[in-house]
Amino acid sequence: MPVIAVVNRKGGSGKSTLAAHLAVWCARQGHTVMLGDVDRQQSSRSWLRRRDAQLPAIAPWAVDQTNMLRVPAGITHAVLDTPGGLRGFDLARLVIAADAILMPVCHSVFDRDSAAACIEELMTLPKVADGRCHLATVGMRVDGRTKAGEVLQAWAAEQDVPMVGTLRETQLYVKCLERGLTLFDLPASQVAADMAQWKGIIDWLRPIVTPAAPAPAREPQRLAPTLAAAVRKGVRPAQDALVPGMRLSVLDAARRSADGKTPASAPVIPPTLPADSRVPRFLRRA
Repeated sequence: MPVIAVVNRKGGSGKSTLAAHLAVWCARQGHTVMLGDVDRQQSSRSWLRRRDAQLPAIAPWAVDQTNMLRVPAGITHAVLDTPGGLRGFDLARLVIAADAILMPVCHSVFDRDSAAACIEELMTLPKVADGRCHLATVGMRVDGRTKAGEVLQAWAAEQDVPMVGTLRETQLYVKCLERGLTLFDLPASQVAADMAQWKGIIDWLRPIVTPAAPAPAREPQRLAPTLAAAVRKGVRPAQDALVPGMRLSVLDAARRSADGKTPASAPVIPPTLPADSRVPRFLRRA
């Protein structure tokens, strides 16, 4: 089951907004999604209670620091909204369960410094270091009138972590969440500009959310029956073992009985060539 975790130590970075949108996107791909709210504020769970039952369903899953609840039956994908200040053993335990981590980062220097410290700790964990848990960042509340997006892209390059998208600052996100919605629930004509900003995030997530099916095991190559028969007929007994899938035979086909079987007591008679055989004279026996 693919698990996507939204992680940032700093509060107010947009973790719940990002997690809710990721859960709805997965649900609209036909997956059965659970939105796990690991944050004590339970922001994602509160948003789920506002969600209309006619919209693509998302299962809730509330956890706290003492009780870890099991994933509901039938769930195929999980998105985890994590608390601020996540570090140490709690961060390592989360990484063990996650297949991908998306880190929302705002433009301020305080947000960037906090995120850099979290990335540094994540890189010390084996599952992130060797690429089994994918890590990327997302710029949040980016003002398109400024160079905030360029600053965040440059910062991500310094951290050697991809920034797969930058989402603009707009009241559209706020109004949607208040109604239990996301931008993915609105008509495409209303959110065309914002969906363009989500393209990089979705392209990065797609192979993780929908992993490619393993290639079927290849069967060992065998000769077709007609080809095998033709090859067997044209080779001598000692060559028989060189044909794939055939066994070594020490008896020539000419010495087999009419029913295709050779008695165990049958004498071994060396094959003879007909008198008119077109064999070069120097190869014939005297």
